[in-house]
Order: sequence, then structure tokens, then C-alpha cells
Amino acid sequence: MATFRSWVPVPRSFVGFCVLILVLEPKLPALADDSSNVGVGSGGGGVPELCDIDVRSFLPPPYGNISSVVCKPIWNTFMLRYSQDKDNVVNIILSAVYTTGWVGMGFSRDGMMVGSSAMVGWINRKGHAKIKQYYLQGSKEGSVIPDKGELPLTGIPASVVIHGPSIYLAFQLKFQNHLAHQPIILAFGSEIPRHSHLSKHDDKTTITFDFSGGSSMSVASTNFGKMKKNHGVLGIIGWGLILPIGAIVPRYFKHKDPLWYYLHSVIQVIGFVIGLAAVVLGRRLYNMINANFPTHRGIGIFVLVLSILQILAFFLRPNKDAKIRKFWNWYHHWLGRFALFFGAVNIVLGIQIGGAGSDWKIGYGFLVGIVIVTVIVLEALAWMRSTWSELEFDPIVEVVQCVDYLVQMLENCLRAGLMFAYECQLPPQPKLTE
Repeated sequence: MATFRSWVPVPRSFVGFCVLILVLEPKLPALADDSSNVGVGSGGGGVPELCDIDVRSFLPPPYGNISSVVCKPIWNTFMLRYSQDKDNVVNIILSAVYTTGWVGMGFSRDGMMVGSSAMVGWINRKGHAKIKQYYLQGSKEGSVIPDKGELPLTGIPASVVIHGPSIYLAFQLKFQNHLAHQPIILAFGSEIPRHSHLSKHDDKTTITFDFSGGSSMSVASTNFGKMKKNHGVLGIIGWGLILPIGAIVPRYFKHKDPLWYYLHSVIQVIGFVIGLAAVVLGRRLYNMINANFPTHRGIGIFVLVLSILQILAFFLRPNKDAKIRKFWNWYHHWLGRFALFFGAVNIVLGIQIGGAGSDWKIGYGFLVGIVIVTVIVLEALAWMRSTWSELEFDPIVEVVQCVDYLVQMLENCLRAGLMFAYECQLPPQPKLTE
């Protein structure tokens, strides 16, 4: 039976630590009740006054004569009135305190802005009310396309009305199934749209609203954006930089024994901790917005499992002369390669679904380029070392000596050229006569 040099029992505390981090999640914000947000109504009133406003006096039919309307505060001064009948027809009346600019409400599949459709209303400079559907194709202003979208609008015209200090957006949707938990995006901008093109929002938020129960879970836009950015940064640093560096060390620095082993172990543990933090933050984001990215999530969990197996391999490393050492090497090498490959794939997927700008793509591409160039250079040096190992000289030393020889030749040529030029400039010497 094979003996093990370092058959160290796997610490239960380490396994428990990984499981504990993944299982324990910060509690999501509690469901908002009727008094969770206080709006600003006419006369300085709060939410009750805003919900008590009789919309039948100023909204056109059918919005003004809908029975059983539910009114809920959802964000700042944003109020949502809605009704849903047995035919899955949903009437929505969104109101907010208004001075100028635009107000919008978007429907998203996964809680992300990109790929969602929104209804946006405003009052133009001539005092005319405008409301349009927009498709949010990207994160830039030019990617917000007017008169496009996937909202199932009915034939009932949408309406925009100013009443008191608030603007009211009313529209009707018909869904195939009963509308329940739905990710909603709320936003507003202070600039009036020109030629139906929206300016960048001043603020926005994402909530998950329960149209069957009237409750909402709020996601602060600033915290959400910061968490999403931190998730991407941690993933790129951990899986795109540190872990590849740790994999490079044992392949090209085995001749520096045992330094390469300690460097490899320390670097990979650091990369694993950073990658684990990215996974935990990603899971919080996933639950926060009820996201639906099964591929990104599945690959992330798969890579995490591979990385945990790699960490466990450290404690199960057999002796160099053990019979099963070659099988352990295959296991350790190939699992590491799979983890790095799928980690890189998941980074690209994350940049894509997160709607990251060109800066993220260029930055990650530059990072990958540096890693590839480094591997090519080290691979070439390793090939030279292995090819010339039978000769009695070090290729690197020979290259340095060759460069020194070329420099000396260049110096001699320059010196000879300068001497020749100097002699050419001297005046001719008179010939001596006897």
C-alpha cells in the first residue's frame, strides 16, 4: 500500500468554513409595509394622503373607473396603483412628484436594466403629455430605443396626466399567466427628452413587486451597482489573474525547489479566497434581484467545486515515490486547467450579462493578453533549456554573452568611425623636403 509523505487529515474546520460561507446569507430586506416609505404629497402630507387621492376625477377611462385598485408606496415618492382581473389584464397607474424631465417604470426578466422594456412619461416644453414604450438594449443613452419593447400592451391607449405636484402614468397590460413576483425598474431624469431620446437617469432602483399580494422587496440602486462592480472585480482578480499566476509557477519554476511549492500554495490559497468572495457576493446579487442567469450561475458553482477539490488535494498529496503519485498529478493538473478555463469563460459571460462597458472588456482582454504573452515567453525559455540541456552552457547565459559581444562590436565600430572622421577633418600636413 502506498505511503504518504503528507497524508494530512482534511481539517473539518476548513470544510465547515467553506460550507458556512455559502449557506449563510445576509437577510434580504424585509417586505415593505404600507409605512415603509414616506412620500411627499400636496400640502406636505405623507403616503396616506397620496393613496387617498381620487384618480377618477382626472384620469381617463378605463383607468379612472377601475374598481378594487391597490395602492402601494414603492420608492421615494413613487406610488403604484394596480388591479389585476381573472383574464390576467393588469391596469397600472404609476405616480411620482414631478417638476420636469421624465419618469419611467420598466419590466425586467432578471432584474437587470439591459434587456428590459419600460413605459416612460413626461411633459414636453410645449406642455404636451407624452408616454412611450422603450426597449433598453444597452447601458448607454443611444441603446434606449423608443417605440420598441416587449410589454404586452392592450389596445387601450396609455395616458399621462399632471395633477397637483405629481405626474401619473397609466397603461394596461395583458399577460398569458397571472402576474405575481415581477422585477421592476424605477427611474427618473431631470432633462426633458428631445426627439423622444431619453437623457441619462438621475437615479434609479430595482424592486421585486408581488402583484398578487402587493408587497415589494427594494434593492437600493447605489448598493446594487457597487455590489455588481465588486463582484466583477473580485472575479477578474481571483480567476483571471491570481490563480493563473499560481498555475504558472509550478510549470516553469520547478528548478527552484522548494520555493516554487510554497509560492504555488500561497498564491492559490489567496486566489481561492478572492474567488470565494466573488461567488458569495454573486449569490447575494442573485437573490437580491431574483436574477435568472442559469449558465453563469451554474459555471460559477462548478468552478467553485473544482477549486475546493484543488484545495483538498493539497492535504491529500502522496509521496513522490508513491505508486499513485502519477494519478494524483493527473487529477491535480487537469482539474486545475478545467477550473481556469471555465473561470475565464464565466468572466466573459459575466461581463456580457452585466452590461459592462468597453472599459471592462478592454481591461480583461489586456489582462488575458499579458498572461498569454508571459506563458509564451516562459514556454520558449523552458524549451530552450530542455533542448540545450545536453550542452554545457546555459542558453540564457549564452544570450547575455552574445548581447555583450554585439555591444562590444558596436562600440569598436563607433570608435573606429569617430577616429576616421577625426582624421579626415585634420588639415593636410606639409611634406618635409631634404
